[in-house]
Amino acid sequence: MRLLLVEDDNHVAAALSAVLARHGFDVTHARSGEEALQALVPEGAGFGVVLLDLGLPDQDGYEVCGKIRKRTSTPVIMVTARADVRSRIHGLNLGADDYVVKPYDTGELLARIHAVSRRTVQEDVPGGGDSALRLGPVHIELPTRQVSVSGSVVQLTRKEFDLLALLAQRPGVVFRREQIISEVWRTSWEGTGRTLEVHVASLRAKLRMPALIETVRGVGYRLVAPGA
Repeated sequence: MRLLLVEDDNHVAAALSAVLARHGFDVTHARSGEEALQALVPEGAGFGVVLLDLGLPDQDGYEVCGKIRKRTSTPVIMVTARADVRSRIHGLNLGADDYVVKPYDTGELLARIHAVSRRTVQEDVPGGGDSALRLGPVHIELPTRQVSVSGSVVQLTRKEFDLLALLAQRPGVVFRREQIISEVWRTSWEGTGRTLEVHVASLRAKLRMPALIETVRGVGYRLVAPGA
């Protein structure tokens, strides 16, 4: 797999590139936001994943992520020292598929890279059945992967859409955290649990319906149909 590493620290980039190469990745190193954007022309330039450090010398990493998402659907993993949930949600809102908090374990990074890349260009929706789902004002079009609330389209990342679609297949039914991680992220890796929490928080914020997804403490989540 081709991987674009966006990192301004040459020593960090060299060490990480060596590790990634040993695991079969063809790494291209970009030292700035502009260099990264140029490398992604045209249409993602065949990269399977973009590993984006937020501390870049020329542009804010969040800004670069937004520009990348406008140009290509290539998965983006943010690398950040900001561990607070609000910062992570902001990154997801801009189109990032996942994030890794510094300092990170190399095994964790590799697991996350494989998790976000484990999909096809036309990714199947987990648990897909009907072509469209209606839950009060929420309308979910599975073939086009489009979500609208009261007629207004809501922009979701791939994983946010997959998570919502999975829960919406069976409103009121509690999905265990392990089950969600298995079906949406297609992994059993325990560290993905924190990612799940952030995606749920992001969905609640984007849909402006915080009560739509209910946390069942110690078990998982369920979708509460409006009016139920």
